[in-house]
Amino acid sequence: MAVYAIGDLHLSFQTDKPMDIFGPGWIGYEETLYENWQNTVKPQDSVIIPGDFSWAMYLNEAVEDFRYLNGLNGRKILLKGNHDYWWETKTKMNRFLKENGFNNIDFLHNNSFEIEGVNFCGTKGYDSKEADEKIINREIIRFSISYESIRNKSARTIAVFHYPPEKELLYMMAEYNIEICVFGHLHGLEKSSYNKPGFTLVAADYVDFKPVLLI
Repeated sequence: MAVYAIGDLHLSFQTDKPMDIFGPGWIGYEETLYENWQNTVKPQDSVIIPGDFSWAMYLNEAVEDFRYLNGLNGRKILLKGNHDYWWETKTKMNRFLKENGFNNIDFLHNNSFEIEGVNFCGTKGYDSKEADEKIINREIIRFSISYESIRNKSARTIAVFHYPPEKELLYMMAEYNIEICVFGHLHGLEKSSYNKPGFTLVAADYVDFKPVLLI
């Protein structure tokens, strides 16, 4: 079993938010993503999605986006991004999944996952140029809760963020002895231009709409 990651899918099957306004690379990307995903990910694999999954404002506007995701191979684990306005409490989101028969999707939210002996913990993060102290402190707390939920802390851990981690979160990664993280959010970068060791950018357009192998 393998673990992949890809973020910023920005699906909008029920909302009028075409992504091709951001460049020709987004034209027909849903079909490209589907083909790449199915050719890469096997049913027994897992895929981490670090935010910005859907443009929907509410869960009932995201049904078709979740249906598309549920139809892709593997188990999907979603983290909240800055555009995931549909995000609710974990109880409400799990009820939504159950009511719609979406049975291969989970949420990384104040919890963690152990897959193939590797821990995955994380939080949305923040942009220090925009976030105030309240938001920064909230994300620090959520990252701490996620990490503390790990049972086997001696195992290798990969941190998952939506924003590239900054300041306090980088300090916490060092304190927790986490040397690897994945994140999204950044768009319009030249391919392979973000090459900081241990930091993997998996925004969909950056990775040509193909899930990136982590383990």
